[in-house]
Amino acid sequence: MVSISHRLRASLAGIFMIAAYAMLTYSITKNTTLGVITDIISGLAVIGIALLMFPLFHANHKKLNALYMTSKFIEGILMIIGGLLILSPTLGHYRETIYKDIHVYFFITGALLFYILLYLTHIVPKFISVWGIVATLLLFLITMTPLLGLHFPGLDFLVLPLILNEVFLSLWLIIKGFNLKLAEE
Repeated sequence: MVSISHRLRASLAGIFMIAAYAMLTYSITKNTTLGVITDIISGLAVIGIALLMFPLFHANHKKLNALYMTSKFIEGILMIIGGLLILSPTLGHYRETIYKDIHVYFFITGALLFYILLYLTHIVPKFISVWGIVATLLLFLITMTPLLGLHFPGLDFLVLPLILNEVFLSLWLIIKGFNLKLAEE
């Protein structure tokens, strides 16, 4: 197993978190080549984040970490499949189904576990973890309301707290890294 410094691990996790949002490229541009490439990059980034966080989460939280790893691997694989589906004119429409009806639940599960594990390990300030947990629960709420036959267009803005949290956390990790002193306390 390759050993990397905690500083590099944090920076890569932050970069991968930003890279995971590249999957939005196809929805914006409808460029097939770019869509395939960015979905695959996004899927690999999601898996990469889980692999980078594994040793930090695993020591004291093996079961939660196993659930986190499983959800992130499935999420990443779904993103890669979504990218490959763009290549087929007859199957391309399934990409939206994957993202809207399947991927989102693995994303929510993985994000909630991620922020809980961050909270439990204390490797980032608690306010970031709590913000992430609350933001993920808001995303869960706006995802579940249509399943209950309810639709409140005004609720769609509730996705912003999670996006802002992930951008903030990404920058925090790139600039400041993990606070391993907090984790030891």
